Amino acid sequence: MNKKIAIIGGGNLGTSIAQGLVNSGFTKAQHIIITKRNIATLKPMEKQGIMISSDNKEAVRFADFIILAVKPYQVEEVIGGIKNELKDKKHVLCSVVTGVTIEQMQKIVAKKIPMVRAMPNTAIAIQESMTCISATSVDGEQLKYVEDLFNQLGRVVMIDEKLMNAATVLGACGTAYAMRYIRANIQGGIEIGFDAATASLIAAQTVKGAADLLLKKGAHPEQEIDKVTTPRGCTIAGLNEMEHQGFSSSLIKGIITSYEKIGE
Repeated sequence: MNKKIAIIGGGNLGTSIAQGLVNSGFTKAQHIIITKRNIATLKPMEKQGIMISSDNKEAVRFADFIILAVKPYQVEEVIGGIKNELKDKKHVLCSVVTGVTIEQMQKIVAKKIPMVRAMPNTAIAIQESMTCISATSVDGEQLKYVEDLFNQLGRVVMIDEKLMNAATVLGACGTAYAMRYIRANIQGGIEIGFDAATASLIAAQTVKGAADLLLKKGAHPEQEIDKVTTPRGCTIAGLNEMEHQGFSSSLIKGIITSYEKIGE
């Protein structure tokens, strides 16, 4: 890919995106510029050939595709600072900022610029993110580029922007929910005899394998559950006890509570 990429915001998310795009071979390091006020923290990126800067305007002038990866409260100031550099025929602006809509960004820019909203999760650090994307005023070629870019960093699904809050809960908050389940699994494993390190390995790999069964086979969870629940067996006994204790309902209520909170 020959497009030059500017990542405005060199925090954990911005640097993970840059690293993933270079590691995957999607783009050359010298085709990425990443910005941050405290540029010293980006020196390790510079050693890899990625350009670094504290000047957002310079980054926009350099790039074709701009990824906005700042804090929500910084969006108005940052976009306001670069809007005069944004060109309709050259740039696509992609935000990975939680809770900021395309309409809000359009009002700040005050000109017609192709815009994309993407919601990755923290697994982007290892190129295993689930990224949900919505877009407006982008053509087919631009949209394909966005999908190709984020496919280097995990899996991608296109959604209506009105579902972006729901995507945040299911795909981003969902990482924490999964981690809490794994942590509980580890604690249970320790109680039945394993040391912490072994329990952690077994729990994490088991969850990874379970997820891969669904992703690679396209199976429904209940199909895979049926394969390991024999009559009067230990699996069904454990599952039934978990359900008696409110396992599924507590997860569903947690997801709904997070969704209501993000909408406040």
